[in-house]
Amino acid sequence: MPPSKAAMTRSAILDAGSDFLRTRPFRDLTVGLLMAGTEYSRPTFYLYFNDLHGLMETLLGEVKGEIVDGARAWLSNEGNAISGLQQSLAALVEVAHEHGTILKAVADAAPSDARLERVWDTFLASFDEVVSARIAQDQAAGLTPEFDPLPVARALNRMDAGVLIQAFGSVEKAEKDKVLSAIMRIWLSTLYPFDATASLERIGD
Repeated sequence: MPPSKAAMTRSAILDAGSDFLRTRPFRDLTVGLLMAGTEYSRPTFYLYFNDLHGLMETLLGEVKGEIVDGARAWLSNEGNAISGLQQSLAALVEVAHEHGTILKAVADAAPSDARLERVWDTFLASFDEVVSARIAQDQAAGLTPEFDPLPVARALNRMDAGVLIQAFGSVEKAEKDKVLSAIMRIWLSTLYPFDATASLERIGD
């Protein structure tokens, strides 16, 4: 079925927000400027969002959904662990390349905005438990060395966030292949050092 008029309007507002954040920070965003990028009136915004923070939470939630979908190849624990991780990281880079300016907008605003700080911290923490659980499964299977998985998961996830925001958080973006190679090398060397040579040779396959 085709999307409803309401769904199309909401999508247009979200697209306008994403477009704005490609070149300007969240602190410059107003409802008036946002809606000027659409064919709808300013009051229409409030039919779909309570405020601009709600808009940002929705944008970040959509990015999270795409990341989670892309990570299923590894998080599902089906098939080869190394190839699954490679597929998941490649999907992560694709999502960040497309939506890096949204990640940067929230991360940049968080230190001076308590609400966005909570949103950003929750976003990052939502990946920690699932990555930690997958690491524990690989440790039980003898694929990964013994260490406390949660702190390592936190470190890897925040490394990803920092690298991807720096690479794709502005209009001038870094080369996807180089970014993927860098983060993949760190993940593979950390989680699968028993097969380090073979793992690293697969980078770029």
